[in-house]
Amino acid sequence: MPTPADYLALAQTERDGSALRGLARSPYPFVWQALATNPHTPPAVLVDLSKARDSAWNDNRLLRLLAEHPSANARILRVVLDAVAAKLEEGERPYAAAPALAGRPELAPEEVARLGTLRGPPPAFAAGRPCGSTPAPSRPRITLVRHRSRERIHLRARRRPRRKSAAGDSAAGG
Repeated sequence: MPTPADYLALAQTERDGSALRGLARSPYPFVWQALATNPHTPPAVLVDLSKARDSAWNDNRLLRLLAEHPSANARILRVVLDAVAAKLEEGERPYAAAPALAGRPELAPEEVARLGTLRGPPPAFAAGRPCGSTPAPSRPRITLVRHRSRERIHLRARRRPRRKSAAGDSAAGG
């Protein structure tokens, strides 16, 4: 009797399309995600995987992996784009899939830009910026500083001083 680990190993290494098709019917979302990263997964299986549902996190990760699949053609990417649009309409946040779709030359920018008009679009789309563009400079309260210490890279938060409000100044002084 195969274990879930056996299914995962097959999904990662199998090259036979019919075996991969059978694995797509597995009840395990980690197997679906492994199929979405396997470059030998046939296009029909990728389309079927775009309809697979488990949980918000697993579904959104699967959509991103499908959008990044090297063998995904325009038809598959449009199916994934429709699935991302449906997730946005449901109030979920498949934000990682949107930049992956925007980076694909098989899709026209106008096709991906429609995601910005839906409920809960990724911030770059909502602001009218294409994915991958640099946001307008802002002054965040917390900035991350990279420094090297013993061959490790650490992130350290540095807080900027808050501005004092006019109400706070008069209350403190009065």
